[in-house]
Amino acid sequence: MSLTNTQYSTLMRRYEARQMENQHILQQRIAEAYDRSPRLKELEESISSVSVSRAKMLLNGDESALGRLKEELAGLFAEKKALLSELGYPPDYFKPPFQCEDCQDTGYIGNQKCHCFKQAAIDLVYTQSNMRRILEQENFQTLSMDYYSKTECNPASGLSSYDCALQAVSVCREFVSAFDTEFGNLFLYGDTGIGKTFLSNCVAKELLDSGHSVIYFTAFELFHILERATFYKDEAVNADYQNLFDCDLLILDDLGTEFSNSFTTTQLFLCLNERILRRKSTIISTNLNISQLVEAYSERTFSRISSHYTMLKMFGKDIRILKKLKGL
Repeated sequence: MSLTNTQYSTLMRRYEARQMENQHILQQRIAEAYDRSPRLKELEESISSVSVSRAKMLLNGDESALGRLKEELAGLFAEKKALLSELGYPPDYFKPPFQCEDCQDTGYIGNQKCHCFKQAAIDLVYTQSNMRRILEQENFQTLSMDYYSKTECNPASGLSSYDCALQAVSVCREFVSAFDTEFGNLFLYGDTGIGKTFLSNCVAKELLDSGHSVIYFTAFELFHILERATFYKDEAVNADYQNLFDCDLLILDDLGTEFSNSFTTTQLFLCLNERILRRKSTIISTNLNISQLVEAYSERTFSRISSHYTMLKMFGKDIRILKKLKGL
C-alpha cells in the first residue's frame, strides 16, 4: 500500500491520539473504581508488587519461591475479578478500551501494518481524492455499453463506437490488474460526453479500493495549483502540489478546457515528465484530437505522451444527452 509521507503522518497522528484517549478513559475508570472500592487499589498494588518480586526471582534464577508467588498472584487476580463483578464491572475493566485488539491501537503487529491500518489508509485516500460519492455511481459494476452504437464506425480503424468502447474498457481493466507490477499510463481522447471520465472513475474506484492513492483534478484545477505553487509560493496548496508527484495515480480530466499559454505548456510537460521519471501512473482525458493536442502543448509534450501512454480513442454520441432524452 502506497501512502505519501503526509498521509502516513496523518494516520499515525490519529493512532497516537487514539492511544492518548484510551489512557485518559482508563485513568477515569481506575479513579472511579478506586473511589468506590479502596480494596481494588490495594489489590492492584499487591499484584504489581508480587509481579516485580516474581520477575526478580526469575532473573536471579531462584525458582524455590516461584510456585508460592504464582499461587499468590492467582489468588489476588481471582479476588480482583470477583470484586469488579460485584461492582458491576467486566473483568477487563482495567484494560484500555482498544478499538483494535489485534494491534492495541498502534497500527502495527510487530513490524507489519495491522488490518485496521490498511483499512484506515483506504478510507483516507478515498476522502482525500474527493471522489467517494461519484465513484458509488460510476464504476465497472454500473458501466453500461447500451449507449454505444454497433453500426456507427470510425473510417480510420473500421471499428464501431461499441467496439472502441469495449476495447477501452478491456485496456482499463488490464491497467488495474497490472498496476502493481507494470508501470503504465492512459490517454483517453475523443468526442464530448462519450464516457472518458466515467472510465477514468472506474479505474480510480478499483485502485482506491485496493488502498492506492488516487488524486483527481480537472485541467483548470491542476494549472491553478501549479500557478499558485510557482508564482505565489502558496502554503495552502503545498500538499496538493506534492501529491501531484507522489500519488499512485493522477487523473487529469478535460485537458484543453483551460486557458492555454506558455506557462501551461511548460508546466504540463514538467508534471507529466516528473511522474514518468518517478514511475507514477497518470490518466489523461481530453476532447482534443491529436493535431489540436500538438498545437496546444507542443510536439515535445505529445512525444512524451505518445511514448509512455496507451492511447485510447473513443467516439460516439453524447451519452449525457442520450440519457436526458430517455429521461434518466
